[in-house]
Amino acid sequence: MKTEFIKIPRCVFAFVCVLLATSFGVAGGGVEASGPTFHLVSGAKDSAVNPVSDLMYFVALISPAPVTSVTSPGCTQAARLISSRRRVSGSTFTATCEIELEGDGRQRSVFDLAPAILRHDRQLQNGGTLKHQLKSIDVRGAGIITAEITGTISNGVNAVGEVRFRFNPKAHASPVWIELCDIQRVDGCIRPFNEMVARVNSLTFRRQEGPPKMEISVASVKHKEAGDGFWQNFRGGLTGLAVNMMMDPLPIEPAGHLAMLDFGQALASGAPEFTFPYARNLRTEIAESSN
Repeated sequence: MKTEFIKIPRCVFAFVCVLLATSFGVAGGGVEASGPTFHLVSGAKDSAVNPVSDLMYFVALISPAPVTSVTSPGCTQAARLISSRRRVSGSTFTATCEIELEGDGRQRSVFDLAPAILRHDRQLQNGGTLKHQLKSIDVRGAGIITAEITGTISNGVNAVGEVRFRFNPKAHASPVWIELCDIQRVDGCIRPFNEMVARVNSLTFRRQEGPPKMEISVASVKHKEAGDGFWQNFRGGLTGLAVNMMMDPLPIEPAGHLAMLDFGQALASGAPEFTFPYARNLRTEIAESSN
């Protein structure tokens, strides 16, 4: 029996190879695709400038749900490391790094709530409510971020134990906001309600036993439609204190948790740059409409 071989045009063969590489998340040389590289050369004058979207790439890494990155029209936001201090005491070390946010605009990470709705579909059909669902994380305008890293030293090897990002150091107002909502099924349709916005003071990642989690501390919480006057902000501050007392750490993706500890390691060690791993949950980045 004679075996016949089908001749495939070279251009078609090349296209199939590219398609397969893309499907399996593989870059050239068989290396898995990676995320953006954040440059960490410090110094107020000579520090490298990074798009804020590169810094906020971590949101898609830690999120169990799909995330869409949205940039406002004409956004000029940028982030750069301006100082780094490290201290060693016996078998422990601490590091404090200051990242400056400059420019105007907004970088927004929008979470897809469909997976959570699907998981709790029966609860919603029975009249239940999904409370405090995270809708988005926004970085608005300029500000200062302080990264506080602690860890241990064993046989000359550093191991980061905790990374805390403070968005309100030196009495600066935090530029980071989160939007929350409750979800119910009304007349057969999913409806968000009780929409709130909260100003974020800090995010903390800690190496510990069990599923990885992220701790959130907020400065204020208020209804999305509330004004920006003294009374609304005063009430929001009181609500923020109450929320911090009740808020449980949020479950996050193991790969994202490890990436944030590794990012802290890069900051603490004075590395010139850090490349984030590929975020599989990141959807297409889009520009926000000016309308």
